[in-house]
Amino acid sequence: MRLLIAGASSKLFHLNEFASMLKNFGVETKVVFDVEIYDGFPSRKIQNWFQTKTKFNDLIKKFKPDAIFIDRNRHFGVAATKTGLPLITHIRGDHWKEMEMARQTLYKSIPKRFVLRKWEEMAEQCFEKSNLMLPICQHLENIVKKRYPTKNVATLYQGITPSRWYHADGTSLKHPCVGLLQGAVIFEKAKEMLTLEQVLKSLPHVTFYWVGDGPYRDYVLERLKKYDNFKWLGALSYPDKVREYLSEIDIYALVSGIDMSPLTLLEAQLMEKPVVATRVGGIPELMKDSETGFLVEKGDSQELIDKINILLGDANKSKEIGKAGKKFVTENFSWDVISKRFLGLIKDHIGL
Repeated sequence: MRLLIAGASSKLFHLNEFASMLKNFGVETKVVFDVEIYDGFPSRKIQNWFQTKTKFNDLIKKFKPDAIFIDRNRHFGVAATKTGLPLITHIRGDHWKEMEMARQTLYKSIPKRFVLRKWEEMAEQCFEKSNLMLPICQHLENIVKKRYPTKNVATLYQGITPSRWYHADGTSLKHPCVGLLQGAVIFEKAKEMLTLEQVLKSLPHVTFYWVGDGPYRDYVLERLKKYDNFKWLGALSYPDKVREYLSEIDIYALVSGIDMSPLTLLEAQLMEKPVVATRVGGIPELMKDSETGFLVEKGDSQELIDKINILLGDANKSKEIGKAGKKFVTENFSWDVISKRFLGLIKDHIGL
């Protein structure tokens, strides 16, 4: 079988890991950066508005894929719907809710709303023409099934390579500390970080480090940077600097208002860090409450304070939790596990 895989530049690292594992199972793969092959209006690069499908057509002709796997729904995906080949869409987030949040916050002007509408139209075309829709967690699977009750829909979690996540020196932080590693790209995710205000006040002896960036960065920093025990480190290069950062922190915290399958939660557990995360979306599927860390209710700063105190106050318990996290992620989310599930799904639903 030949599988053509296309996605955004930020996901190519992970898509290449996926492709590498599939090769071990006899699948010939090719991974491409989607907009390098085919792009168009309303791309941020004006010169891309005038691209033709020549590169796309040549790619299909030369590689001769049996199916196409897309990791986001842009021009490449729309072109794929017209090939007659089986189309597999990997759905990473609640697209519909994210579009609505963008409309209410970042895309308020008429031109921006027009652009947003174009993205929505392309996504719907890809979804409608998909032969197999693969939401990234069960929570999202339920959402997709309600919207597309007649489509083939099944969960395909994000995979990870455990051997890449090992202790690495290089980052020096003040202890005790709690590390956050999350973007500020989606408003509902970023907004929940303001729950930390009361936490920062109550735990002045604990330093909180945030790694992440995005259009809502200043929204978060405006409220949190006034606390001496909150430090913003910006974005870190992946995976080396992220590995160093996760090696140094005492606790990993994911304070998010909406999330489907945050890869950082898997990475932190592989680094044997106890985790504390909000009980939203697909997060409870990626950890075991009270075994690999603690889930806290959205907006509950006191519960967050209590769980951090438990972990900082009992080094042995924290170590046990960290080891349990590594075992849990290795057994359930390693690329070999995810790839076997993927091949089973396409055999069942597409017949390849």
